[in-house]
Amino acid sequence: MIVLDTNSATCLMLFALTACSGTSGHGGGSLVREDWGIVDGQRVERFTLENRRGTKAKITNYGATLTELHVADRDGKLGDIVLGFDSLDGYRKDSPYFGCIAGRCANRIAGGRFELDGKAYQLARNNGPNHLHGGERSFDKYVWSAEPLSKAEGPALRLTRVSPSGEEGYPGRLEVVVVYTLTQDDVLRVDMSATTDEPTLVNLVQHSYWNLAGHASGTIEKHRLRFHAERYLPVDATLIPTGQFAPVAGTPFDFARPSPLARTCIEWV
Repeated sequence: MIVLDTNSATCLMLFALTACSGTSGHGGGSLVREDWGIVDGQRVERFTLENRRGTKAKITNYGATLTELHVADRDGKLGDIVLGFDSLDGYRKDSPYFGCIAGRCANRIAGGRFELDGKAYQLARNNGPNHLHGGERSFDKYVWSAEPLSKAEGPALRLTRVSPSGEEGYPGRLEVVVVYTLTQDDVLRVDMSATTDEPTLVNLVQHSYWNLAGHASGTIEKHRLRFHAERYLPVDATLIPTGQFAPVAGTPFDFARPSPLARTCIEWV
């Protein structure tokens, strides 16, 4: 979690996924926009970014959400490797934060309470006794402003939203900018920044669920994972860290060597 101070302090985060290449020549890339529905009287659109290899990323301005990412496998066959819905209704009614930008604070705040500069703030308790992913209405349930960009690296989309002071109980007006860039060498880059006018908390996250074999291929239990980590954070019954730093050796969380995900019982949220 990041504390933003006054005078337009800014934080920057980066997430990148390198896709498996294998297709060829589709020109220099493109960005196509389509109508996707209406929410609260605002126009919802979906944008398709495609690079010259034929890799495609589909992003909607509802929640700044990545809905599809089509990449080529070792045989050059394209497949969608993120989980999501085929229509806007799924994201409005049933989504477990599929592909969105969750905020202001992703993950949990114990008891929905924090103190900042000597002042206590009480947030919504929307996950048992705790606050989760920004509260009752996270950033995934808003229509963002969207602007297609022309970048040398490849097609890009800039999404912005202003969270007013007091929204979901957080102090400070927060201006959020997210830029998705699909590069010509098959990297999906996500840059996130936030600027505030007074001290506040922010912990943005791009919340995609992945199935690298293709979203329709079944479970991810056979996916093999490796983490260069020696310890992990145990959590209590409500998934709040206990403060301990426990060794991973001999536990289901030990991925020092590539191991299938089926060996652990992690709850992904």
